[in-house]
Amino acid sequence: MRIGIVILPDERWSVAGRRWQRAEEYGFDHAWTYDHIGWRDLVDGPWFDSVPTLTAAAMATRRIRLGTLVASPNFRHPVHFAREITALDDISQGRFMLGLGAGGAGFDSAVLGQPELTPRQRVDRFSEFLTLLDMILKSPTTTWSGSYFSARDARSTPGAVQRPRPPFVVAANGPRTQRLAARIGDGWITTGAQADSVRQWWHSVATASNSFDEALAAAGREAGEVDRYLSLDSSPLYSMSSADAFVDAVGQARALGFTDVVTHWPRASSWYAGDEKVLETVAGLLPRLRVS
Repeated sequence: MRIGIVILPDERWSVAGRRWQRAEEYGFDHAWTYDHIGWRDLVDGPWFDSVPTLTAAAMATRRIRLGTLVASPNFRHPVHFAREITALDDISQGRFMLGLGAGGAGFDSAVLGQPELTPRQRVDRFSEFLTLLDMILKSPTTTWSGSYFSARDARSTPGAVQRPRPPFVVAANGPRTQRLAARIGDGWITTGAQADSVRQWWHSVATASNSFDEALAAAGREAGEVDRYLSLDSSPLYSMSSADAFVDAVGQARALGFTDVVTHWPRASSWYAGDEKVLETVAGLLPRLRVS
């Protein structure tokens, strides 16, 4: 079991930089940040872009893997994004991981003044986004045309440090996105379904895991070929509410066959409100949680 943590990009680097360093010192296996122009009711507060944030994090750390959780086509184009990914992988010396999602409704999809897409259209766009991004990162030159994205003689020189490209961790809950994750992903991440109780949420996670088994089989891939990530804090209970809650969540995720879990750095209020003393306690438990 590998254990990761999300650090929201809502603090100036004078504060955030030390958090990324502490995540490595605490022994987390991977650290992530959200890739949004603005997020939910935090849109009116401080918010910083993921790419320069991860660039700075790569320079401030040495071991921990780093990534987006998750980037989406809402405001990313595969041609330019491939260049950013290549740079991040180079600067981090091959530690970059790319979490990718279809992109939902909300501020990111509205702020650019584009028409609102239906859920089906968002998945169609995501399929194109994944396909083209994968092609550009793996090929010296790419020319391709779709309904949402096109590329003309896009270059990938010098290519990423990781070959054939940095790992894609694909966010997927529904059948179509799970099929995409099974076909193209190196990892799959799920949030489960919205639920009124913790028990209902874990039931939804088990259902999603079983569905992903079926998607892998249909894609002709073995279960062990794709890492499985669970975003613990989509549960009604914040995983860092107590050390006991975190230990229990990791145990349940392991029992369902997940290889990785992701929690969130405690914030003073609102989303993921908690106490950093709990984080410190959890950090001391990480060696045991990986193997128990």
